[in-house]
Amino acid sequence: MWALIFGGLLVGGAAGLVYLISRFYKFFWVMRASEGKKWARILISTVMVLAIVAVLWGAMGSMNAIVCVLHLVAFWILCDFVFWGIKKWQGRAFGRYYAGMCALVLTVVYLSVGFVLANHVFRTGYAVDSEKEVGTLRIVHIADSHVGTTFDGEGFAEYVAQMQAENPDIVVITGDYVDDDTKRQDMVDACRALGTFKTTYGVYYVFGNHDRGYYSADYRGFDGDDLIAELEKNGVIVLEDETVLLDNRFYVIGRKDRSEAERGRGRASAAELVQGLDADKYMIVLDHQPGEYEELEEAGVDLVLSGHTHGGQLLPVNYVGEWTGVNAKTYGLERRGKTDFVVTSGISDWAIQFKTGCKSEYVVIDITGK
Repeated sequence: MWALIFGGLLVGGAAGLVYLISRFYKFFWVMRASEGKKWARILISTVMVLAIVAVLWGAMGSMNAIVCVLHLVAFWILCDFVFWGIKKWQGRAFGRYYAGMCALVLTVVYLSVGFVLANHVFRTGYAVDSEKEVGTLRIVHIADSHVGTTFDGEGFAEYVAQMQAENPDIVVITGDYVDDDTKRQDMVDACRALGTFKTTYGVYYVFGNHDRGYYSADYRGFDGDDLIAELEKNGVIVLEDETVLLDNRFYVIGRKDRSEAERGRGRASAAELVQGLDADKYMIVLDHQPGEYEELEEAGVDLVLSGHTHGGQLLPVNYVGEWTGVNAKTYGLERRGKTDFVVTSGISDWAIQFKTGCKSEYVVIDITGK
């Protein structure tokens, strides 16, 4: 999925550069600086576009530079169309290239909002009910912190304090807690922060596709086993196709990530996970990637919590996962039969530093049963 997105960004970015050069070519001050020479207009336009891209690349990295270029192209096409319509309606041309100026302003404003939505953590609350005798239960759900992207280990500790103020009965982390580029010290600091949670039933964690790392342990200074050791040292319970019964009224079922099966480590089916459990008790499944919804519903689980999608990150990409069937759901709360499914957009970012189709968040889920 991400490979397709990144491939499309690269191709679109290259085409976007050509388009932007042709648009800068139309600015009055470019025409004046070129003294009427066509080759000079092309050269000035090319240098200006490449200079803007170089600044963005240096400040935010290649992927974010491409994202900025594509948004500028999209807004420029829109503004060109709108001002073309106004020109046709008025029957005369504009004295300045206002479409270009509007496109630049709109892009800066739009992506500035997207940057804030990615780098500021919001609270999202859901309420679900059940016919089972689970009583009341408050869950704080975290996913996709990718520690080291929008905040380091110490920064995560500040958000832990904010989440503690929710007075959760239980805290769950559904994967991608760390990233391939997370520094060991940030991992240690973030795990230590989890140890400060004060809850009734504890903190539970399942692996995502990035937590074990796609490179060797030498690359970031720790591996999956080191992460488990730090989590457990701070009182976090790691579940890998394992189940715990809490207070004799609800289960927490932690699944191995789908990537584990792809790496040859295997993964239990939904039916296998609930085998032998008391169906009258409330069942909460932690599964990093949102999928296998039909199987989970048939297994009779009550609540499934996931992350991974980052809420689709950017418009209109946030709809692609469901359109293509890569993910069963991209974001939000959905009830299918008697099973509630929640997918969070994550508390942080990853390679792209903007969220225009969602926001960074932690989720508070209030369950009310008999």
